[in-house]
Amino acid sequence: MTARPEHFDAIIVGSGFGGSVMCYRLAEAGLRVCLLERGKVYPPGSFPRSPREIRHGFWDPDRGLHGLFNIWSFRWLGGVVASGLGGGSLIYANVLLRKDEHTFVREDRTSGGYEHWPVTRQELETHYDQVEAMLKAQRFPFEHEPYRSTPKTQAMKQAAGRLGYEWLLPKLGVTFGNPGQRPAPGEPILESAPNLHNRTRLTCRMCGECNLGCNYGSKNSLDYTYLSAAKRLGAELRPRCEVKAFRPDVGGGYAVEYVDYSGITEGEPLPREPRRHLITADRLVLAAGTFGTNQLLLRNRHSFPRLSRQLGLRFSGNGDHLAFLLDSKNSDSGTSRPRVLDGGNGPVITSAIRGRDTLEGGDGRGFYIQDAGHPELLSWLYESRNPLPVMLRSLKLAGRLAREWARTERRSDIGARLAEALGPCMDSATSMALLGMGRDIPEGRLRLTRHGTLDLDWSPRGGSAGYFRRLRGAMEEVAAALEGELVHNPLGYLGQVLTVHPLGGCAMGRHKHEGVVDAHGEVFGYPGLYVADGSVMPGPVGPNPALTIAALSDRFAERLLARRPLQPSTREQPGVEAA
Repeated sequence: MTARPEHFDAIIVGSGFGGSVMCYRLAEAGLRVCLLERGKVYPPGSFPRSPREIRHGFWDPDRGLHGLFNIWSFRWLGGVVASGLGGGSLIYANVLLRKDEHTFVREDRTSGGYEHWPVTRQELETHYDQVEAMLKAQRFPFEHEPYRSTPKTQAMKQAAGRLGYEWLLPKLGVTFGNPGQRPAPGEPILESAPNLHNRTRLTCRMCGECNLGCNYGSKNSLDYTYLSAAKRLGAELRPRCEVKAFRPDVGGGYAVEYVDYSGITEGEPLPREPRRHLITADRLVLAAGTFGTNQLLLRNRHSFPRLSRQLGLRFSGNGDHLAFLLDSKNSDSGTSRPRVLDGGNGPVITSAIRGRDTLEGGDGRGFYIQDAGHPELLSWLYESRNPLPVMLRSLKLAGRLAREWARTERRSDIGARLAEALGPCMDSATSMALLGMGRDIPEGRLRLTRHGTLDLDWSPRGGSAGYFRRLRGAMEEVAAALEGELVHNPLGYLGQVLTVHPLGGCAMGRHKHEGVVDAHGEVFGYPGLYVADGSVMPGPVGPNPALTIAALSDRFAERLLARRPLQPSTREQPGVEAA
């Protein structure tokens, strides 16, 4: 006689833009939902900032690390994703752009093509609208002060105008001002219901720390929006619970095994894997992100013999490319002067330059270039990268103070001396990062090594080489328009690309010979098993993919709910004995 495991109408693995949307929509419909998130909860003020905190801010539980940043490194590509309640929304740059209508291409790989989208922009429009409303999207209020004076935004607009590119202020998942009120930094955000942290949030303080996690709650991240709403509707959120295995259940539905890290002491390597917990559900939604979901499916493939052989294919880094604009100048007045960009002033991204795709009259595969801000801490580090001038200025200051202190009548106001010792500080002020992304070719393949770890077969020198040349060339044009020097991602000289937007591996398709899931996210051959994250993309989104992932997940939820039984699950609940 044994007790049945705890049973739910739906289990969701992961709390990013796919999992959180599914969690809310299913809870809203009255289903009993359990969301499993491997990472911790991050209320305002808990994101790491000090060197010691950052040191422990990475994800690798086997070595005692349970932090926010999960760093992947493959032969030609590195990836940065998040681990925490709210997933990638905790560290993304807030941009909510819709996939360009003409890029929902339908090209059959078996006929020499490489990408087929079984959905259209029109089919997603209402879902885009719903997600934007839920995330309370706002544009950077460039028409108001102090936002109008943001140097990097002004510079991007000027560069786009000089080069003939389209410039836009994308919608952002950030609160700059309360509805009906003039935007202002650092004001309390008015919420209709308490968030799950039960904490007061503040409007954007323009500190450039979005990618480290917002300690002021200014980002409308998923924990403040979808997950808070889902919890109020009765969804069970279980952070620090990492799924290890899953399989079809004997009685129908799916069984999931996970470990609970909540009782584990951080900073100490795991002597052995914690005890596994077992729960079951009628439906299972995998939303662990592109790397996480592919790894889970590949590791558990033996339990799903009918799974498509397309698993792991069509990987894309969404054309991501990082570069740095240095030593910008302004010669508009006839005299060359330093151009202040002040990359740390504002949210990480405020505006974008768009290069049109050949499908809409452009010259090549489309791209976006965005002003990528940074925490001011990096400005201090950049100014001190060459210690010799700092040391010489410090010695000069010490000598002057010593001479003055030796006199009977000495100067007591030394502010000007200290300012001089800091130096001009123009190296950091005239620099900023540029983030590029767009329509690369989804030709990568994710697979497992013989040791069971995830590996990626992909190279920037493959079919996407032409795209990357065009994007780098456009970035160099922007740098020239701003009279600065462009330094491409240092890892690029080793042939490695850095992505924060990994996509694909569980692509949507018309049938199992073309994709892993159908146009509604359901895995071919396994009713009730869904995938809802960036891995379902059959190709690059082009712009930042967060909004499209969320919109697709909203659409997937509608199909799941349309197919649910008319009555709630009648399976026995925990504590009911069975022979």
